[in-house]
Amino acid sequence: MFDWIAGFLDSGGAVAIAALMLLENVFPPIPSELIMPLAGFNAARGGTPLWLAILAGGLGSLAGAWLWYLVGRAFGAHRMRRLIASHGRWLTLTPSEFEAAEGWFRRHGRKIVFFGRFIPTVRTLISIPAGIERMPQGQFLLYTGLGSFIWSGGLALAGYLLEDQYERVEHWIDPLSTAVVIGIVALYLWRVIRWKPDA
Repeated sequence: MFDWIAGFLDSGGAVAIAALMLLENVFPPIPSELIMPLAGFNAARGGTPLWLAILAGGLGSLAGAWLWYLVGRAFGAHRMRRLIASHGRWLTLTPSEFEAAEGWFRRHGRKIVFFGRFIPTVRTLISIPAGIERMPQGQFLLYTGLGSFIWSGGLALAGYLLEDQYERVEHWIDPLSTAVVIGIVALYLWRVIRWKPDA
């Protein structure tokens, strides 16, 4: 699994990295914690240069967050609640989680838009109330972009540094990465099955 994902990122280059990071913000089962370290690992092995991998990852993440910001801005709070009640199952997003994200934004404002980039689930959810509350678009892109590039860069650098140690850990890293992917997909399916609109 490790070699397959690394090969996909290597063959697709910066476009594949950006696309996966965009999807990570839209479709919950795809984690940046797996994508960006592998992009950095590929960079160390002569694939997409590290700076370009970080740039692609940051831009993809920013684009995904901006998409949710625009959705929140266009729909407003009332229509978003109706959308989540009807289709939240496939995003594994419940009305209570949406209300929690609204509360985070009201309490912390711009800070949570930045620091939320480092917290799973929050980095997807927080863009919606930012759009609903009509946070200035330039501010949203600035804070989200800073957080996204720091997060993507840190993960990619970790993967880049791992390359020197690959021969020592290759006997367990492939089954571990396979287990991570299976676990993430299983968690997503479990949440879809268990999803309730009044959760």
